[in-house]
Amino acid sequence: MRTVEATALATEEQSVPASVPPTAAAGSAAAAARTPDAAVVQELVTTHLPLVGHLAREVSARLPRHLDTDDLIGAGSLALVQAARTFDAELGVPFARFANTRIRGAMLDHMRQRDWATRSLRSRARMIAEVTETLTTALHRNPTETEIAAASGLAEAEVRQVRHDTDRAALLSLDPLAAGEDGIGSTLADGSLAPDETLVAAERMGYLRDALAELPVRQRAVVVGYYLDQRPLTEVAEELGVTQSRASQLRAEGLDLLHEALATLLHEDARAAVPAAAAAPEGRPGDGGADDGVRARRRAAYVKAVAHRSPVRARADVQAYLDGAALGTGPRR
Repeated sequence: MRTVEATALATEEQSVPASVPPTAAAGSAAAAARTPDAAVVQELVTTHLPLVGHLAREVSARLPRHLDTDDLIGAGSLALVQAARTFDAELGVPFARFANTRIRGAMLDHMRQRDWATRSLRSRARMIAEVTETLTTALHRNPTETEIAAASGLAEAEVRQVRHDTDRAALLSLDPLAAGEDGIGSTLADGSLAPDETLVAAERMGYLRDALAELPVRQRAVVVGYYLDQRPLTEVAEELGVTQSRASQLRAEGLDLLHEALATLLHEDARAAVPAAAAAPEGRPGDGGADDGVRARRRAAYVKAVAHRSPVRARADVQAYLDGAALGTGPRR
């Protein structure tokens, strides 16, 4: 019997840490006794939940644009739950007053954490706003920056900087502003092309790239140098060893061939049947002599070479078009 009692006593002594003083253990036990149980916490939260909405509407007068009352209600509700869990009725403070301080502080902390402007900036902005309102009432007009600076004790540059920083810290939501409205997001224009428009643009760019590549060497050098590289025509002519008038003639001939190929190949009927399109050109009206026939055959051969230079998928490379690929001018094949 004595052995059992000794064992029980030793076990009890081991369960209490030697480092915990009796007074601390008694204080912890008293605090645990004063902690409301779950039913009391739920009752306090349910009863005082309207207090959160009341304080949120009161604090919302200083609310930044990018926050709304719902954000404050969320922060206040969490503070209400924490207040209910830590409330001690023996202190003699009503729970409503105790929770009021906790909820208001949580809402203000929430606002400061999500405000891009510092507290000093907000303080100076409120001072400037109050001075502006006072001067407007006294002068019966909007005061100038000089008048605001003189009345507030700040320099004009400081007044402008405070207003600039305050505007930078103001955020606008792209969500609908109210039920049934599209909001600010509807006013943002999308300048990008639709998928089908992008494909057509890529195809046109591919035809232009192939048409440039199939130009005769001298005509290609003049067109690329003058239009793409933006070099003076005299410099291009000197590089080719020709006169400026001859370079101008080569430029006109190259543009004429480019127009012929693009007008033929980009036609809606021609895109469905490239060989027929390539054979379509018969030359321009003339006197019907041998020169016109030779010129027509050269045009037809050029258009056909452009049409068959690249496969369809390579020509209409949408990704290369979106990446801004330069117009390549490789050697003729």
